[in-house]
Amino acid sequence: MEAGGSSGPARAGIPVLVVAPGWRRLVRHPERLAARAAAAACAGGNVVLADDRTVKRLNARHRGRNKATNVLSFDPPAPAMPGEVVLALGTVRREAASSDRRPAHHLAHLVVHGALHLGGHDHSHPGEARRMEMAETRILHRLRVPNPWKRR
Repeated sequence: MEAGGSSGPARAGIPVLVVAPGWRRLVRHPERLAARAAAAACAGGNVVLADDRTVKRLNARHRGRNKATNVLSFDPPAPAMPGEVVLALGTVRREAASSDRRPAHHLAHLVVHGALHLGGHDHSHPGEARRMEMAETRILHRLRVPNPWKRR
């Protein structure tokens, strides 16, 4: 990741790196929230709170899609190493606003989503997508985050 970020307190041993300082303006204590969400999803990886430019570059390099996305998950590069969940600040902010959700709740949801990908979940097919949504809902309920799949 890019230099200039800082690491906050990692809860439950989940390292969280804040690369884009705007996360601290968007969400109170984003490091704690991200670490708590990752731990609840039993993630064994790192969480990187980046900006759209960084995520766009990673998305182009690793997925061939030249655009920012809300969250990317990267499997561990070697068996004893952690995977990584990377989130895009601007995209998360816009999505939270357009869906009338608290940015903190959307951040928690996307960390859980990325962590579940690291754990082997996928949403390529309808059955898999439904199982993943149900897992996200259960984990978010434990975190006291509203169900993101429930219509308002």
